[in-house]
Amino acid sequence: RENSSENILSSANRLLLHEGRLMLAESTRLLDVYLFLFDDFLLITKIKRNKKKYGGSDTSLIPVCPSLTPDLQSFIREGGFCTVLDQPIPLDRLILKNVEPI
Repeated sequence: RENSSENILSSANRLLLHEGRLMLAESTRLLDVYLFLFDDFLLITKIKRNKKKYGGSDTSLIPVCPSLTPDLQSFIREGGFCTVLDQPIPLDRLILKNVEPI
């Protein structure tokens, strides 16, 4: 959808409320995703693992943002990264429902 996403992503006053891993059920498969819940929208990212190694370099020296969870920090140090799966979902358009576990 054509939409000016620059405005929604550039707020300096945005707060990160929660983040974490989740398995997203698509039609025929499960997708490993990482969610970022901000005070105004939900961002769903797809977890990707880098298949290449960095030629024996020490990946523990890669700088990582200290505000990320330790789980995400270690994932990034191992060469993983997250790509945005879809447009951010504004919280005023989000509906949450409890569902029974599969």
